[in-house]
Amino acid sequence: MKNCKSFYTTYYILSVISLLIVSNAAILKAQNVPLVNITGRNTTSLDGDWQIIIDPYESGFYDYRHKESGNGFFRNEIQTDKTQLIEYKFTKEHVLKVPGDWNSQDPKLFYYEGTVWYKKDFKIKNILDKRLFIYFGAANYESIVYVNGTKVGTHIGGFTPFCFEITSLIKKGNNFVVVKVDNKRNMSGVPTIMTDWWNYGGLTRDVYVVEEPKTFIQDYFIQLKKNSFDQVEGFVKLNGTTSKQNVKIEIPGAKIEKTFETNASGYVNINIPVENLSLWSPGNPKLYKVFVSSGNDKIEDRIGFRTISTNGSNIILNGKSVFLRGISIHEENPLKGRRAYSIKDAEMLLGWAKELGCNFVRLAHYPHNENMIRTAEKMGLMVWEETPVYWTIDWKNKNTLANAENQLSEAIERDKNSASIIIWSMGNETPVSDARNKFLIALSKVARKTDGTRLISAAMEKHTNEGDPLTQIVQDPFADYVDVLAFNEYIGWYEGLPVKCSKVKWKINYEKPVIITEFGADALGGYHADKLTRFSEEYQEDLYKQQISMLKKIPQLRGMTPWILCDFRSPRRVLPYFEDGWNRKGLISNKGIKKKAFYVLQNYYKELKASSSLLK
Repeated sequence: MKNCKSFYTTYYILSVISLLIVSNAAILKAQNVPLVNITGRNTTSLDGDWQIIIDPYESGFYDYRHKESGNGFFRNEIQTDKTQLIEYKFTKEHVLKVPGDWNSQDPKLFYYEGTVWYKKDFKIKNILDKRLFIYFGAANYESIVYVNGTKVGTHIGGFTPFCFEITSLIKKGNNFVVVKVDNKRNMSGVPTIMTDWWNYGGLTRDVYVVEEPKTFIQDYFIQLKKNSFDQVEGFVKLNGTTSKQNVKIEIPGAKIEKTFETNASGYVNINIPVENLSLWSPGNPKLYKVFVSSGNDKIEDRIGFRTISTNGSNIILNGKSVFLRGISIHEENPLKGRRAYSIKDAEMLLGWAKELGCNFVRLAHYPHNENMIRTAEKMGLMVWEETPVYWTIDWKNKNTLANAENQLSEAIERDKNSASIIIWSMGNETPVSDARNKFLIALSKVARKTDGTRLISAAMEKHTNEGDPLTQIVQDPFADYVDVLAFNEYIGWYEGLPVKCSKVKWKINYEKPVIITEFGADALGGYHADKLTRFSEEYQEDLYKQQISMLKKIPQLRGMTPWILCDFRSPRRVLPYFEDGWNRKGLISNKGIKKKAFYVLQNYYKELKASSSLLK
């Protein structure tokens, strides 16, 4: 065992000496390079065990005067004389699984917020005529990436992908990557310091090394033109070219094969006439094989084609009115109390939604992982995707706005080819003010400019009419900028008892579709009492019955996503026995048991699905 430890120490010291030498060179000026359809590319997975160092004081980044050193703990690590001091070391005994959060993997890190350093060794067999990138599905919240000792880039935001080119740093054979991940909350962050969900830290999604030819397909957008059934349009963007190139689009199932010529920068708009496409819908989740090729690069994707729009108070999918039978979902596996990341996680959560009778899910309160989007598309579930502009943001801070715009743009870049996504949400429960209004309007402009084919919304708040507390209204200047009017309300839980629902009147002066994005009540699974006993399944069951009766009276009602599918962790929920660190508003408990309210909503959705006036 002594010899084994000596081997690992020697190997690591040599690696870190290399790191320190390269670190003294100029920092690589890498930019985030968005790559769509990552699973359709030539990748090497870096998932699995990563060595870690827990660094709450960020001693590996700052010196004792709190000045950035960039290689603090590496400097301590390279000492080879046994008499000299070594204070930091990656070891094979201290590892975390990637993808995964650190909170659920190590009891010492359960409530931890701060910095953890990750290290992974990997091999590259051949580097000739290739460009190499390192891709992270997401890391919460601020990440700094080093490859073979050189800092290649920084990313801020916990729920969107980022990717850096590392071609000039990689050598044939052994290489390594080190990532500083910091999940501390801050006032100017997106989200800010107060949330009602667990602040899972770490490399929470897949990590890949991506191999591409010298000129490759970086991005593409291939969808039906808005309000059209016979025109596919979009763009293709190449990376690496300095001259015009040919790009071919093939959709064999639709008998489409067409070639376009890019400009000298590798960009081309596409427009393709189509006939008799089988349109994607919840009842027909048809996905076509789509091939995009240029030169030595070819990418295969699965894309569905559908239209989404509004007409007055109706949501129109493929030319027909649709009612969104939805549920809200957090990116969490409740049975294991951890961040959800795998295809199996997605199949479990979305399978429950399908069993509930849903054709729509609200993925709150941030962009979920790509497995959720892809699985929803296959299962025929429409999706509301949301940015983490949540509660109270630093509205006047220009950097905060730029951060939010970037996170929104990265989410749209990743998911814009998904037929399942029908609504981009700009945020949740944000208090009205001039600064907030300007902030959300700026976000909506980014969304419309980046993707004009989908609907815009936000989960707003309702208010009571002045002088008439039983009349509920929505007064929000941002309502003028959305396609779908959506708002949260908790009548019967935070506001009165369930019986209040029968007394409420709604006054909504917008001729727009209305979605109730949240309502609900906490219930501890298995706790039974009368229907007036808080936290009992019977209370939650009665509230759902009363809510459904109340909401049916809203003329513009075209959907709902009650809060929430499953119980989820939240440090704000501290009531002993009933909460114990869990938000209990789930229709399914953290043990996977369906509560009585689950069946109330399921029966209502069965009635709606049977209605001949609504798209099934």
